[in-house]
Amino acid sequence: MAERVRRLAPRDRDAWEALFRAYIDFYRANVPDSVIELTWQRLNGSAGEMTGLVAVDGDDRPVGFALLVLHRSTWSPTWYCYLEDLFVEPAARGRGVGRALIEAAYSEADARGATRTYWVTEAGNMAARALYDDVAELAPFVQYRRR
Repeated sequence: MAERVRRLAPRDRDAWEALFRAYIDFYRANVPDSVIELTWQRLNGSAGEMTGLVAVDGDDRPVGFALLVLHRSTWSPTWYCYLEDLFVEPAARGRGVGRALIEAAYSEADARGATRTYWVTEAGNMAARALYDDVAELAPFVQYRRR
């Protein structure tokens, strides 16, 4: 694997946005441009509750990302890390990029004192779930959302 993982940087704006839009398309969703801009600002802000990691190729071009949200818990005195978004461009899949991003997310969570790192995916996303089954345990919870 030629890719390495590093923090998202301002120079990554165009590549990150292209990957983020591909991620949105993968989930057949619609996110307004204003929210994409706000997400970018939050990832690059000083509050530190959102962090972006990118996997880059040998030319330092982002080929995938992990977007983390750190938050407090009502069940713990520590922080939790929600891996809200994880995406690898199709041409880079199958080379360990997703695993490297998850491991980097774990390292970031550890560095911030988070005692839980968790994420969700669609039940039918079998390619991703094969990786997730290898690097984490499936939680026994079902997610509900307000109508």
